[in-house]
Amino acid sequence: MAKRSSLFIRIVEGKNLPAKDITGSSDPYCIVKVDNQPIIRTATVWKTLCPFWGEEYQVHLLPTFHSVAFYVMDEDALSRDDVIGKVCLTRDTLATHPKGFSGWAHLTEVDPDEEVQGEIHLRLEVVPGTRACRLRCSVLEARDLAPKDRNGASDPFVRVRYNGRTQETSIVKKSRYPRWNETFEFELEEGAAEALCVEAWDWDLVSRNDFLGKVVFNVQRLRAAQQEEGWFRLQPDQSKSLREEGNLGTLQLEVRLRDEMVLPSGCYQPLVQLLCREVKLGTQSPGQLILLIEETTSTECRQDVATTLLKLFLGQGLAKDFLDLLFQLELGRTSEANTLFRSNSLASKSMESFLKVAGMRYLHGVLGPVIDRVFEEKKCSGLHRPQTEAEVLEQSAQTLSGHLGALLSSLSRSVRACPAVVRATFRQLFRRVRERFPSAQDENVPFIAVTSFLCLRFISPAIMAPKLFHLRERHADARTSRTLLLLAKAVQNVGNMDTPASRAKEAWMEPLQPTVRQGVAQLKDFITKLVDIQEKEELDLQRALSLQAPPVKEGPLFIHRTRGKGPLMSSSFKKLHFSLTTEALSFAKTPSSKKSTLIKLAHVRAAEKVEEKSFGSCHVMQVIYTDDAGGSQTAYLQCKCVNELNQWLSALRKVSINNTGLLGSYHPGVFRGDKWSCCHQRDKTDLGCDKTRSRVTLQEWNDPLDHDLEAQLIYRHLLGVEATLRLCTFLPMAAAPGRAPGSLQHEAGSS
Repeated sequence: MAKRSSLFIRIVEGKNLPAKDITGSSDPYCIVKVDNQPIIRTATVWKTLCPFWGEEYQVHLLPTFHSVAFYVMDEDALSRDDVIGKVCLTRDTLATHPKGFSGWAHLTEVDPDEEVQGEIHLRLEVVPGTRACRLRCSVLEARDLAPKDRNGASDPFVRVRYNGRTQETSIVKKSRYPRWNETFEFELEEGAAEALCVEAWDWDLVSRNDFLGKVVFNVQRLRAAQQEEGWFRLQPDQSKSLREEGNLGTLQLEVRLRDEMVLPSGCYQPLVQLLCREVKLGTQSPGQLILLIEETTSTECRQDVATTLLKLFLGQGLAKDFLDLLFQLELGRTSEANTLFRSNSLASKSMESFLKVAGMRYLHGVLGPVIDRVFEEKKCSGLHRPQTEAEVLEQSAQTLSGHLGALLSSLSRSVRACPAVVRATFRQLFRRVRERFPSAQDENVPFIAVTSFLCLRFISPAIMAPKLFHLRERHADARTSRTLLLLAKAVQNVGNMDTPASRAKEAWMEPLQPTVRQGVAQLKDFITKLVDIQEKEELDLQRALSLQAPPVKEGPLFIHRTRGKGPLMSSSFKKLHFSLTTEALSFAKTPSSKKSTLIKLAHVRAAEKVEEKSFGSCHVMQVIYTDDAGGSQTAYLQCKCVNELNQWLSALRKVSINNTGLLGSYHPGVFRGDKWSCCHQRDKTDLGCDKTRSRVTLQEWNDPLDHDLEAQLIYRHLLGVEATLRLCTFLPMAAAPGRAPGSLQHEAGSS
């Protein structure tokens, strides 16, 4: 049994932010930190006080996390970015919102004394004395302290206060992972109500010391316990009066915490077998569990349920059969061809999820070059005279027609590149629709059914928001956004087979008509070839793909190239193209060059961040692994931004999660000269001064399937709609995992 926590985060928009630039505007972006660890950075929205981001993320976390904070920043090209304000939501706050926190929150000022992080290791004892008992406080070590100095570290010391007396440890220079091993004693007065306060400070030579956090202990409770030892989280100084809110603007957020207790696989087998049996039998099944799940699922959670079911059946090798069942159910209740798959039904949502999970890499191959061309297009104005409005319109139409033609040509050539399971699913959809609408007047309906998913729900949304589909790192500017919107609408028009109704709504489409008509013919030819896949060919293609190790992630990174004892600088990194598969992390000089294996995935022991001061960059990660001789090695890789860093860390952690010998602790610094830069220990084989974070990952479309979690989520959904299932007299078929029919209520009460 394992407890798993995840956060769904949607950063919607900001309003009435203060101006930070001399132009009277700002360039805002958001940084999301979980327990002060930067996890996500949104795109910058330029020159606005009311930015819209609309970015969504899902983060898998350790169940012990404490808070998630949203920092709104103003990007500056020539100086450090300004902090506008923050919104902080604690785990306890999120737990009080079962459906998630949603709404506007006021930004508050960022107080350095509240920006604390890290933990301190203490041993507290009450020991007998000659006249009275004595309180003994041993300050052992600390980890992950806030960096207060420009070098990315701190010079920490600890101040212990009790009953008017103060004692201090020595100062550990340039470390966020100090070790003191110093002990202090205080005489305990009988009946004294004074608390023991342990404060961490950053020492400064010429300015005031910076507060790093504190822990306060009830002495009476310590007296009763006699001894207490452990890691204690540092808390902020909350003695200051709260600042007035409201003058820094507001942030609209959606944040949902989900905790799941996942049982062993055997507990879910009855439920999984029931679902699989119904899918295999299709519409001949006497049961109606899939249909009832759709009917009892609210609109707001239908996408989550659809994605979970889709992943569950992908894991069982039944995704195509599951979708085929949904196609038949929807076709059975559809009488008008023009309304087919236009609603947000379980079939539509499941197909959307299927294309993202199974077809995202294909989408990148087809659409990526076209999107890059739109973003990199140089707008040329007349050098000798201003252009007339007619000339501008004509040039824009030609440009848009060129982009549309390039996209349709790329799509036409991509039949063999389309994953076999996607082709087979579209084949089933095409066949079912043609059987349901066989008349000559409905000749285009099977084609439109395919394009309703491929074009309207997959390609067009990716064109309009390429960042959300990982096609670009930044949002488009206003002019590029307009081009993308028009291109997406043109693709929709082609996908609708250029019907007169859609053409009448869009007068600007008239200059594109030759390209659109040619595109319709190209698209129909493409779909005809796409769905012309036989069972044997499907199996052969899947078998060929299974023999390969498709990239989990790839892209340029900088690798540390020196092994000497000299200073470590970011300039000591060499740029290479890296490729991560489920077998190895490899590199090459260019994407098309021959790859060399750097690390076998089975040998990975940890993937973690590196302290900023080690290389002068906060975007460096380390991969700790064993070589063929069994020795411990470390590879240092530099990324270009916090998002790329966390995406690589996430991917490495996912593909190595089942490795034996994963580390529980590591050194966030480097072994420089004769000691670790983080904790100053001189033993190179020391276990580490900070805990690893192997369970902190970002959810991506190419995540490995988690069969037990998906079954647990479906089971939890059935529990939530149990009352409706009872009304449908369907309770016997919705029995709890591993339990007899009728035990849902008992299971709900005991969980």
